[in-house]
Amino acid sequence: MLTHWMLAAGHLLALVVGFWAVLARGTAFRRLADGVGEARSVLIADNLWGICAVVLLLSGGMRAFGGYEKGADYYLHQPLFHLKMTFFVLILLLEIAPMVTLIKWRIALGRKTAIDTARAKLFARISHVEALLVLLMVVAATGMARGVAFG
Repeated sequence: MLTHWMLAAGHLLALVVGFWAVLARGTAFRRLADGVGEARSVLIADNLWGICAVVLLLSGGMRAFGGYEKGADYYLHQPLFHLKMTFFVLILLLEIAPMVTLIKWRIALGRKTAIDTARAKLFARISHVEALLVLLMVVAATGMARGVAFG
């Protein structure tokens, strides 16, 4: 029972902190694009967002398929689970360009060379869309947890 509780708590905490981190990253990107921010703020928020994403993936996978919650059969036959996973996949797809760019920034900063901030406004928008998708995942998850069915 304690493991179930800790997995659920860890999952929810990662969701909350991850939501905040992706919003903070978007704001930091926007400030950088406006010439008043610094890359370090973007990278710190991105690190936290990445850690939360890994915790969400691992804890969610364990809860859905590791025998800690209702079981894989329940989740795989729940339309809201599929909707939640669709939102998750959209986040992963949206994350590709910012992730690649931020890896390049880390390398450039490590070499003490300039970074290209030309797409910072775009990445701010992407981060804020990802935050919206996280909220939509919560809506789907709460329906799923209560056994809401369609059809």
